[in-house]
Amino acid sequence: MSDTPDSAVQTVRTQAVRTYIEQHRAAFLDDLMDWLRIPSVSAQPAHAEDVRRSARWLADKLSGTGFTTVEIWETDGAPAVFAEWPSGDPDAPTVLVYGHHDVQPAAREDGWRTDPFEPHVTDGRMYARGAADDKGQVFFHTLGVRAHLAATGRTAPAVNLKLIVEGEEESGSPHFRALVEAHADRLAADAVIVSDTGMWSEDTPTVCTGMRGVADCEIALYGPDQDIHSGSFGGAVPNPAAVAGRLVAALHDEDEHVAIPGFYEGVTELSDAERALIAELPFDEAAWLTTAKSHGTLGEAGFSTLERVWARPTAEVNGIGGGYQGPGGKTIVPASAQLKLSFRLVAGQDPAKIEIAVRDWLAARVPAGIRYEIVFGAPTRPCLTPLDHPALKAVAAAMSRAFDGAKVRYTREGGSGPAADLQDVLGAPVLFLGISVPSDGWHAPNEKIELDLLLKGVETAAHLWDDLPAALHTAAR
Repeated sequence: MSDTPDSAVQTVRTQAVRTYIEQHRAAFLDDLMDWLRIPSVSAQPAHAEDVRRSARWLADKLSGTGFTTVEIWETDGAPAVFAEWPSGDPDAPTVLVYGHHDVQPAAREDGWRTDPFEPHVTDGRMYARGAADDKGQVFFHTLGVRAHLAATGRTAPAVNLKLIVEGEEESGSPHFRALVEAHADRLAADAVIVSDTGMWSEDTPTVCTGMRGVADCEIALYGPDQDIHSGSFGGAVPNPAAVAGRLVAALHDEDEHVAIPGFYEGVTELSDAERALIAELPFDEAAWLTTAKSHGTLGEAGFSTLERVWARPTAEVNGIGGGYQGPGGKTIVPASAQLKLSFRLVAGQDPAKIEIAVRDWLAARVPAGIRYEIVFGAPTRPCLTPLDHPALKAVAAAMSRAFDGAKVRYTREGGSGPAADLQDVLGAPVLFLGISVPSDGWHAPNEKIELDLLLKGVETAAHLWDDLPAALHTAAR
């Protein structure tokens, strides 16, 4: 199928998609609840078999959906699920959908009103760990592709459809890049759809266009070989806790710019058009501060709050410690101090270069007499979809159809994920399709998914496979 259907055909297909979804809604939700009952907590070794059971459950369900190839891929940690359904059309593009089947830890005593692994539905919402992040958003693709077939009369999708659903995203995806590299030929695609993001709000449909990367490090500073008397030695030997404080103070200048030399090298700056699109969003800063449990905003001069959290790189102090912390005084020069720092990165920044810049910055600022160690964690690269990419326009158009012609706006995510690994290794554009809203409470007690929005996700996916071939052929030209 080389051309996007005309408006009359779209109208008929939209109704056919909705009819099919309504007919299969109850069975779809029952299946989702069945999956949510599996406590696939990747961060807790006690649940390792549950994560494996979750992978087997999904593999069986994808086979039942119609995927002709379904495999469980082992890693050095938790298993991932791969599925493929060829289009049959010789010129059909290939699309890879990413999601994850592992979930955050959850227990009733954390503040859940009900058992987090016994889903319940009330007032049009389904409550369970993983309902939004990310089982619900993975699972809507199963009904979406079947609705696409029913509405178009096809026996296979209009795209060569692949899925990769990992089992360690909530543990930092430590083995995901190696998995992608090992199976790059099987995962090859013209575009990647990530369904692990959200929308602005229930009445403001949005498509995410990028996620920040992250690099983090731990710094240990060592002074005297043991705590020593501050009267006898203070003021005459270097104090590692004081050095830690000076390092923190030196991270930013008076305008809250990150003051590490070379930190902004390569940053893709916001265009005037994108700043205008961000400004269109109905942002309530007071409400945002309430959600943040904070009492004021502070950040890089010259940028709005949303621009700071979506499109600008940051340096944050995640922890600082050293010396005596008990009751009363203890007049010492402490033997050591510690810092934990993280750096959110935006398109154009290379985590490897950031690590070098931070190491050089640290070496230049630590005085003689202080020994130090710095250890970096595994980085996550940033990713960004150009606003003019035809495939992005197809995602927005599919969502608009699902939301009765509503204008679809664009956002970014301030957090980080493994999407950039797919972009880097496969060389394919990454597009985001998520329908979760902020009130869904990812990682929090009483996580939920709005059922009407979940079904809008189903509908969007059904339309997307209809619209993407023409968009990707345009992009290829």
